[in-house]
Order: sequence, then structure tokens, then C-alpha cells
Amino acid sequence: MAAFLKLLQTFLYAVEFCCAGIILGIYSYFLSVLADRNLGIPTWEKAVEGLSGAAVLYLIFAVLLTCFLGGKTFFAFIAILLDILFCGAFVAIAVLTRHGAGSCSGNVKTPLGNGQSKSKNGFGANGFGDKHDDSSNVTYSVSLGTACRLNTACFAVAILGALLFLISALVQVFLARKHKKDKRYGPGPSNNYTSGSGGRRKFWQRKPKNTVARDSELGTVGAGVPAGLMADKHDVRPSHETGYTGSTVAPAGPYENSHKVGGYHTAPTGGAVNPYGYDNTHATPATNY
Repeated sequence: MAAFLKLLQTFLYAVEFCCAGIILGIYSYFLSVLADRNLGIPTWEKAVEGLSGAAVLYLIFAVLLTCFLGGKTFFAFIAILLDILFCGAFVAIAVLTRHGAGSCSGNVKTPLGNGQSKSKNGFGANGFGDKHDDSSNVTYSVSLGTACRLNTACFAVAILGALLFLISALVQVFLARKHKKDKRYGPGPSNNYTSGSGGRRKFWQRKPKNTVARDSELGTVGAGVPAGLMADKHDVRPSHETGYTGSTVAPAGPYENSHKVGGYHTAPTGGAVNPYGYDNTHATPATNY
């Protein structure tokens, strides 16, 4: 389970890295075009560049270190905090690039300027590579329609990145709990001395319960014998106390009371001489209990 969570978290970070990389690359191009033409760079474009660059830097370490440090308490807390922060950062990027949600035909608003979508600047009026002209442009400028579509791509991956960062934070929580549970139990007999939680075992790993019979004379019998084998073990059959069964009473010996019936004493019946002098011939028969 822990390996699956680490693999899932690494995959999410890799996709987030691609999202951040797309935004960073596109806005790096926009800023280079504006800087090459000595045009003013809006603050919001710098913000998009900075947020996406920070996300790329964080995700490089996240992708590389999740397999080794994923789930550990300290690093999990840092990762959850940063995932939530970058989720908010990508929401902010989506807000800043919201013009990309509109149509890219006709009059458009782009990071390179506003105007008709078909307007194209290219390398500018001075051409490219003129060594004798300091005002020559070295960065090719796409049409405003293409710039609008690039901005739309940034808007889409920003929404996707925000959603993935939120999922990553949740996965990191489960990964931390799993690591804590494994650390609590550790390797032991219940998990065959391997890493993993020892609390619950799979149904095919469960062994039949031992059936223990208690006999008052023999003590505990059948300990360690599976329940399925107890039926064949006639020599360990639990029995009752034999001292109280009538069928096992020994016959009367020469010193045994002849009036003992079924383990109980009874009064003598008929013809006995009464020591007090009166006849006991008509005595009432004794009652067997």
C-alpha cells in the first residue's frame, strides 16, 4: 500500500511539474519578447513567471525525493503545507491568465498586447541580426492570435495544476498515516518479519483457531490441535467427572454398607431388631433417592 501511494504521489508531482513547466516556458517567452523590444512588462506577468518558476523548483525535489522520504512525519508536513500553498498559487495564475478563457479571434487581449488576432510583428521593422543596429530584435514575436492561444493553454494547465496539488496534499496525508502505522507496529511475527502494519492480516493468511478442551482430571487437553483434527483425537475427548457417574461405581466390598443404593445411604427395611425394645416388623420401606 505504501509503495502504491508513493508511486501515485510521484506521478502526480510529475504531471504538476509539466503544468508548471508549460506556464514557465510560455511566459518566459512573453517576457523575452517584451524585454527585447523595450516594452513595459506588467507586474502580473512577472507574478505568473515567479509563481510557475517556484513551482518547477519545488516539484523537481518532490519528484526525486518522494520515493525515499515520502510519508516521514517532518517531510510529510512540509509537503502538505507546500502543496496547499502551490494549489493557491495556481489558482492565482488561473485568475491572472483569465483572458485566455475568451475567444482568440477578432480583437484580443494578450500578454504581448491588445489588437487584432491577425496582427503580426515578427522580428520587427529592423529585422533580425543586424550587427550595426542596436535596436534590432533577436526574439521572434508571434501574432496576437497565437499569443492568445498560448495564454489559453496557461489558463487551462493552471486549473489542472491547482486540482492536482490539492489531490497531492490528500495523498500525502494518507501516506503519512500509513508510514506512522507501519512504524508503530514494525516487523514482527504477524507480518512475517517484514515491514508493514501488524494489526490486520489478509484472509488467506489466517490460521484456524486452536480448540482447547478442559478436563478436570487430565487438565488441559487438545491445546495446539486445530479444530478440524479434534474429531479424530478420541484419546483427548473431554469427559465429565467420573466420580459422580453411577455406572462407574465399584461393587460393594466386604466392608461396604449394604444399604448404600446408587451412592446414597438408606434406612434398613423390615424385620430389623429395634434396640429400644419394640417390634420393627412393619417398618415402612426405605425410599431410594
